[in-house]
Amino acid sequence: MTTNAAESADEPPARARRRAPAGAAVLREDVTEAIRAAVFEELASVGYARMSIEGIARRAGVGKTAVYRRWRSKLHLVLDVVSALAVTGFPVPDTGSLEGDLRLLYEVTSRALRHPVASQIIPDLQAEAARNPDLADAFQKALRDGQEGVASRIVAAAEGRGELPAGLDPELALDLISGPLYWRSVVIRSPKLPKGYLEKLARATAGALKAL
Repeated sequence: MTTNAAESADEPPARARRRAPAGAAVLREDVTEAIRAAVFEELASVGYARMSIEGIARRAGVGKTAVYRRWRSKLHLVLDVVSALAVTGFPVPDTGSLEGDLRLLYEVTSRALRHPVASQIIPDLQAEAARNPDLADAFQKALRDGQEGVASRIVAAAEGRGELPAGLDPELALDLISGPLYWRSVVIRSPKLPKGYLEKLARATAGALKAL
């Protein structure tokens, strides 16, 4: 089988590998990122159950060896990619008001959830997570950590401005902030939000948080 250029560059020649101490091989970051991007594309195209290391490698333009040098299996690869979502998260709005911060957060989140790749991947991973505890833990952490970090900082900023009382229940605040949009966009998968929906949702959520 012919080894393509990307994989060949990622893997040093046999003679160099013999001279190098164990664990000293350099993994090219551009190859790693190409593989991660291919995972998202494969998940959106065929779903987790039908996704294969071969398909990921082909889409990334590398050989299977380049994938296996980084991850032991399809599950470990997807767990790593999904877990990385928790680190990336969403930018924290800073508009100067609680309602403005919520409105901006909803606009960014809504665009992200409506993206063709996300709209295919999230329901598929939810279904697979029901059968795979390891994937379920990673997926829940990615969703929760990403939203929790932003929500807590929005609430803290509002408390600092005196818009909210100090000491709000963080779990309930997170549910109020993240739940409605996720329900409409991911659970019932509404194809289009009504005009003015995000503005009304931000106003209603701000009012609900103030009532806690």
